[in-house]
Amino acid sequence: MTVSPADFRKVVGNFATGVTVVTTQTQDGSPYGLTVNSFTSVSLDPILILVCLDNRLSGLDVFSENGKFAVNILSEDQKDICEHFATRGTDRSDADYITGETGVPVLNGALARLECEVTAIHPGGDHKVLIGEAKSAEVVPGRENEAPLLFFRGGYHQLSAS
Repeated sequence: MTVSPADFRKVVGNFATGVTVVTTQTQDGSPYGLTVNSFTSVSLDPILILVCLDNRLSGLDVFSENGKFAVNILSEDQKDICEHFATRGTDRSDADYITGETGVPVLNGALARLECEVTAIHPGGDHKVLIGEAKSAEVVPGRENEAPLLFFRGGYHQLSAS
C-alpha cells in the first residue's frame, strides 16, 4: 500500500504550523533567507532544533558552508514577509535584516528568533534535515503579546480567543 503525495499533503495540512524565515549569510557576506514551516524543537540537552530544506533550493549549500543560521518566527502581521521569502526567484537578500548576537543575519521585527550553529545535516528524501544547536534565543522585546503566523489546510489562520 502506498500513499500519494497529494493524499499526504491533504492529511498533514490538517496539522497547523507556525511560519518561520530561516536566515544565514553567503560567503560574500550577503544575507539569505527562505520561508520554512518544517521547524521543530528536538532536544533540551543540548538545545537542538531542526528545519527541513528542499534539495532543489538554489541556496542549500549556503547553510552548510556558513555553519550558522537563524530561525525567525513570524507574527500574524508578517504574511508579506512569508510570501516574499516563499517566492521563487525573489531577492533573498532584500529584507529588513539586522545582525544577531552570533553575527548571523536576523529579521528585524520577527516575533521571536533562535540563532543556531549547524551540528548535522541528514538526508530526508527530497529534503535535507538541518540540525542546529541554539546559541541565542529571544522573544523580541515589544512583541511578547503578539500572535504567531499560522498555516493550516493551505492557508493562513489566526488563533481565536477562548
